[in-house]
Amino acid sequence: MSTTTRSGAPPPLHSLRPRRRRHINRLFAAVYILAILSLLRHHILTLLHSTTLTSFSISLFLFISDVVLAYMWSTTQVFRMNPVRRQEFPENLEKVLDRKDFPAFDIFICTADPFKEPPVTVVNTALSVMAYDYPTEKLSVYVSDDGGSELTMFAFMEAAKFGRHWLAFCKENDITDRCPDVYFSSNYDLTDKALEIKWTLLQVMYESMKMKVENMVERGKIGEEYISSKEERQVLGQFWAKGFNRQNHPSVIKVLLNSKKDMDIRGGPMPNLVYVSRQKNSNTTHHFKAGALNTLVSSIAINLAQRLLCYLPDKSSRPNCGYVQFPQRYHGLNKADIYASEHKRLFIANPVGMDGLNGPSYVGTGCFFRRRVFFGGPSLYIQPEISELSPDYIVDKPIDSEEVLGLAHHVAGCNYENQSQWGSKVGFRYGSLVEDYYTGFRLQCEGWQSIFCDPVRPAFLGDVPISLIDVLNQTKRWSVGLLEVGFSMYSPLTFGIKAMGVLMGQSYAHYAFWPMWSIPVTIYAFLPSLALLQGIPIFPKVYEPTFLLYMFLFLGAYAQDCFDFISAQGTFLRWWSDQRMWLIRLSSFLFGSVEFIAKCLGMATHGFNVTSKVIDDDLSKRYDQGIFEFGIASPVFVPLAMAAILNLAALIVGFVRALHERSLDSFFVQIFLAGFGVVNSLPFYGGMFFRRDKGRMPTSVTIASTLFVVGLYGIASFVL
Repeated sequence: MSTTTRSGAPPPLHSLRPRRRRHINRLFAAVYILAILSLLRHHILTLLHSTTLTSFSISLFLFISDVVLAYMWSTTQVFRMNPVRRQEFPENLEKVLDRKDFPAFDIFICTADPFKEPPVTVVNTALSVMAYDYPTEKLSVYVSDDGGSELTMFAFMEAAKFGRHWLAFCKENDITDRCPDVYFSSNYDLTDKALEIKWTLLQVMYESMKMKVENMVERGKIGEEYISSKEERQVLGQFWAKGFNRQNHPSVIKVLLNSKKDMDIRGGPMPNLVYVSRQKNSNTTHHFKAGALNTLVSSIAINLAQRLLCYLPDKSSRPNCGYVQFPQRYHGLNKADIYASEHKRLFIANPVGMDGLNGPSYVGTGCFFRRRVFFGGPSLYIQPEISELSPDYIVDKPIDSEEVLGLAHHVAGCNYENQSQWGSKVGFRYGSLVEDYYTGFRLQCEGWQSIFCDPVRPAFLGDVPISLIDVLNQTKRWSVGLLEVGFSMYSPLTFGIKAMGVLMGQSYAHYAFWPMWSIPVTIYAFLPSLALLQGIPIFPKVYEPTFLLYMFLFLGAYAQDCFDFISAQGTFLRWWSDQRMWLIRLSSFLFGSVEFIAKCLGMATHGFNVTSKVIDDDLSKRYDQGIFEFGIASPVFVPLAMAAILNLAALIVGFVRALHERSLDSFFVQIFLAGFGVVNSLPFYGGMFFRRDKGRMPTSVTIASTLFVVGLYGIASFVL
């Protein structure tokens, strides 16, 4: 059934309008470029007129720093050239398309380590999407367990049982929060006595399942008392086979729920729920998450998701639209978001800007693809080796039939992709630790477009790391992967610009060369303070015109950044945390760059590490209070502690000297930078000198950092 408006056209499913501030952004960019060129001219003249090796070296470092800053700033302007705002009208959907004609879609949930990613959390994710307000028989949920863990399998076997009650309850009572953990932890006013009884019984059932799964994870194995049938024992027995471990094991595929057979307690169909753990062999490259996703894309998926029916069926919006990207949002953030885990730019501000060009990048989560995008560009279809894997193939056999499962096991084998185009031209792309960014980049280079959908109610909620070491390790891993793309034959600066144009190429280059921020941040964190301690002025005096140039560039960039952040529903307090983490990430960028160089030289590297999502009670309490978590002695903390100690010493010594010698005008910029560094380093001073809890900075790191600062000062005294 379909309806039309008075004009004869069907009712709109979405709207698009440019944001008014794009004109202001363009004007500001033009003025800012002139200021940058003036500063670079000043640096060149200073270099040419340097009379000593010291002055030349200082000027050269500042010039390099500002060139990098200028380039990285130019890449951010791409996101500000044409930001757009989209709005969907899902209420019109059934006026245009009958519910029975809604397309089937599949949801992939990836996990790798039950001890870092609690199975209960992954189960809640699956139960949430299984309970979507969508024809249940057209939903398929695939759990990709790259760790090959019996604990994850057991958790989903239990989830399948609980799901029969949970889905029926959600539909019968029109539940809004369909994540069980969120729903049962909320305070609902249950005025209906019958509903209260059902709620209580279901909560008891959920808590029992949760306790059972958590006990198994704590014990590290499945207890005999929790195996309730011969079938369960047979399924779990695959994980107990001799020689089975996370690096060496055959493929394990289990259809836990079949929409054609399994019903909820009200008699309604259940969605398909399939557990997949691809074959692993220590002698075969498995390509981490990208390899796991390709196993799903190439196995028994029915037809890939076309979730946003407000966009994908409409060929007029973007004829070559290959995917719709939602922003990733998080629950459990503290008031200040001290680790800037929201990533406002990555997940909201930048995609809005890219949406006004050719569409946002794929960020690894919250994304719905057309299956066709994985088989070549819009005008160049690549036929897979097996006809059943083609994007238009319709599975006409039961999902748990011998033929379908046999094909699934075949493509899940570790040698299936050898000598094939999977990972190079078909499926998710291999070649980078950030397979999401790289895959989105390659898809758009092939001619695919994308759409950014940012509904008021968050579409996806995730967990965040709540310790600094996890945040920095995560950023370090991203840095390695991004540099792998930036310095490959598919670099956005060459291949990207040629394939997509300058603006889209530069938008991807912004991410590919993200670790380059470490160059100017490191120079400005150390050089001005070292010179200040030596009594050497390196910036213009306050009454010189160039001083105003520096102030405009600094304040202009920060003011625009703050405005963009707050415009993306941020707060000033969280923006301050965000800019502080931009400075703190110098360490992870630095270590990531070193690891990338080592990898290029053939030296051993750590590869892919799962970010821990296990929450310790004491750690969680400190996080909620806005206290930084250091806790372990890690080299990644050393550059940060060094910068904090050096800037504090420079601020005290430099300010006292400037007052005594009445030379504040000559050292104002250096004192300001040292003070700015000190303010941003306050959590480090607390961790190094005042705290006594388990999350303080380890004494060994403080001592090592102090000794390094003394050594650096000694070298500076000799050189400067």
